[in-house]
Amino acid sequence: MKNPTCIMVQGTTSDAGKTTLVAALCRIFYRQGVRVAPFKPQNMALNSAVTVDGGEIGRGQAVQARACGVAPHSDMNPVLLKPNSDTGAQVILQGQALTNMEAAGFHDYKQVAMQAVLASFRRLQSQYQTLVVEGAGSPAEINLRAGDIANMGFAEAVDCPVILVADIDRGGVFAHLVGTLELLSETERARVIGFVINRFRGDIGLLQSGLDWLEARTGKPVLAVVPFIQGLHTEAEDALTANTAAQSDRALKVKVPVFSRISNHTDFDPLRLHPQVDFEFVGPGGSLAGADLIILPGTKNTRADLDFLRAQGWDTALQTHLRYGGKLMGICGGMQMLGEQVDDPIGVEGAPGSTRGLAYLPITTRMGQVKTLTNCQGQLRLPGQAQPVPVTGYEIHAGVTEPLQACDGLIVGEDGVVDGFRSADGNIVGCYWHGVFNQPDALVAVLNWAGLTDSVAADYEALLEAELDRLASCVAQHWQEHKWNDALQAFMAR
Repeated sequence: MKNPTCIMVQGTTSDAGKTTLVAALCRIFYRQGVRVAPFKPQNMALNSAVTVDGGEIGRGQAVQARACGVAPHSDMNPVLLKPNSDTGAQVILQGQALTNMEAAGFHDYKQVAMQAVLASFRRLQSQYQTLVVEGAGSPAEINLRAGDIANMGFAEAVDCPVILVADIDRGGVFAHLVGTLELLSETERARVIGFVINRFRGDIGLLQSGLDWLEARTGKPVLAVVPFIQGLHTEAEDALTANTAAQSDRALKVKVPVFSRISNHTDFDPLRLHPQVDFEFVGPGGSLAGADLIILPGTKNTRADLDFLRAQGWDTALQTHLRYGGKLMGICGGMQMLGEQVDDPIGVEGAPGSTRGLAYLPITTRMGQVKTLTNCQGQLRLPGQAQPVPVTGYEIHAGVTEPLQACDGLIVGEDGVVDGFRSADGNIVGCYWHGVFNQPDALVAVLNWAGLTDSVAADYEALLEAELDRLASCVAQHWQEHKWNDALQAFMAR
């Protein structure tokens, strides 16, 4: 497959397959020996990752970096927006938290942000042979066109070709593609070198007349029709993964309440995919009853989600769960909730103030402007465990949590710093570290603590690699090589 110096993937809608297609192209080029890297000018997501240079980027770009065989870097996603209210978000610029902005304020800030985007792009361009760029949402959002830095505004600034991807599983794929083209300017339409139709099921022969019409109508080739890949797992950029059907034959029941600002829910993918775990995300109005283990996840707004938790009646459900011997774990914001109090005196996550915690651990948290961003290694020390087990993870949080009395730690980092806390009875634990379940030994230790005495050591990291290879092989198999080469050549000769 011929590799360009830069190619951008834009979608007709959100969740059309942009992130997945970029990951596939990255892995295809990587397997060809190309020095390739991902790039997303602007992302809006609450799933994020810590980079090798101590920054923060969207989780999707970390997965794409894995597909390239490189460590994620903050230049790969120079603008990350992390919503903390219905109209506002924390702005992460080149890996570092800048400020909170309302949507209208960020619209005015785009000119400044574009300079950071272009600087990051140029740095990556000097280090790699090919950059595979992902757009955001759709380029046809008329109300967002002015000052655009995420889609065609960026593509025109760097003069790169664009692939337009649409999800046929949603229905209306031809309307999506043609309608999107119609809403672009003449120069933007000329930049689109072809289409990819994603998640196709059935007999391709029945689609051919539509493909022929599309190519005749637009003058642009269909570069691939990618089939629906059953059971494909790549970490979600933002949208919550749907629950699978309950597995009554599985030995351990794990429930995770879905907060209004849940973040880094990819933490739970190793549990969700484990053959012995019956996993459930519990949404508003849902029940936490019947779980062996309940895990409070991270959140972008701990105090607001404490109120949300209580409004759902989940605080009472947690009391019942613990009374009957269930285990309770908190990760990041979820751990902060387990303490006595969460203070936010300067309004880092919302309106300034204090909120009473659940008081299951003798700790208190104070939000501050400085954000902790670090990749970690250490030893996990769960209650009742004879020996600690090695664990890696990452921290992304604004708060500082302190014990109010002597309290056993959950993790000891390689630098000797203790993270996390354990209750006196051993039934409640919490830590700041994300990614703890990704290592087989650490996952086994957690499942054993929760009551699964014969747990299987599932290698989640190996699964991710295998799935990226499966995705890349599928896309490569259905890629129309001659159409791709002709389209690239025509664009370069224009």
